[in-house]
Amino acid sequence: MAVAKPTTMVLRRRTRAPKRYSEDEDGLGCYDVYCERCGSGDFGSKLLLCDKCDKGYHLFCLRPILVSVPKGSWFCPSCTNIKQPQLFPLVQTKIVDFFRIRRSSESMENQSNIKKRKRACSLAVSKRKRKLLAYNPTEDPQRRLEQMASLATALKASGTEYSDGLTYRPGMALRSANCAALEKGGMQSLPKEDIETLNLCKKMMEKGECPPLMIVFDPVEGFTVQADRYIKDLTIITEYVGDVDYLKNRENDDGDSMMTLLHASNPSKSLVICPDRRSNIARFVNGINNFSPNGRKKQNVKCVRYDVNGECRVLLIANRDIRKGERLYYDYNGYEHEYPTEHFV
Repeated sequence: MAVAKPTTMVLRRRTRAPKRYSEDEDGLGCYDVYCERCGSGDFGSKLLLCDKCDKGYHLFCLRPILVSVPKGSWFCPSCTNIKQPQLFPLVQTKIVDFFRIRRSSESMENQSNIKKRKRACSLAVSKRKRKLLAYNPTEDPQRRLEQMASLATALKASGTEYSDGLTYRPGMALRSANCAALEKGGMQSLPKEDIETLNLCKKMMEKGECPPLMIVFDPVEGFTVQADRYIKDLTIITEYVGDVDYLKNRENDDGDSMMTLLHASNPSKSLVICPDRRSNIARFVNGINNFSPNGRKKQNVKCVRYDVNGECRVLLIANRDIRKGERLYYDYNGYEHEYPTEHFV
């Protein structure tokens, strides 16, 4: 099983403004910067300066934590006067338009046929492999509107357009570049029955039957996803989506949400998913702290790359039963420790 992992992030030090004067070991004068939160001047490569007041903050001392130095100007919490994100209107027509929800008798009929096929298949007990499960939407339509409004709030606050599939944009990788056969060491193929389950999830989302998930804003972790009802082990949570680009084009990108799509034998053909402009709820599922035993215990979702009809796809799947109200976490690093999670909550 190929485990997806975010790409390596390189922290770039922002030019330091004058702060405090001291002398270095050679007796030469220099200016030091200290973190306004912890008072330490250590970890200089992770000290970020406000472009307005010149005060310093460690990336990991900020709340929510920043994983890498942002592009362009950055302003500290005092200078920006950060407030709670503006809530998306809980109005059905606005939510339908935002998510481009389709409603037709044809889609309802197709949905019914798929469900009938799935029920028929479930009568035969397979001893070979446990099958993936489709998520079970909340029955209450009003609660589903609230769930989707929470996602719309997070997407708008991050300046992201909603998308529930991989997108191929001009100047980036072509769809033909997404070839699972190029995966180094090969990639596990998603069985036919699981592909049907994935397609069922997609069709439910198109109708506005979203996963039973709520996005909440936490002052420490930022936007985070929690289960709004009980979710069984091996349930498909969502697909990790966004713009597809070559890794070589993103090596100096400061985005903190890029995901490996294709790890090719030829590095120049490796692909990543970039959810900074177009994405879905997957972008807001948080990562565990790999360096803490308690952090690792929080993991309840796994991120797996599959060959789906010859193309690479990344799925977030429950790796145990998840109770209502529990926040969702997965391992950003998979089997390699490239992502700086040591300061995660």
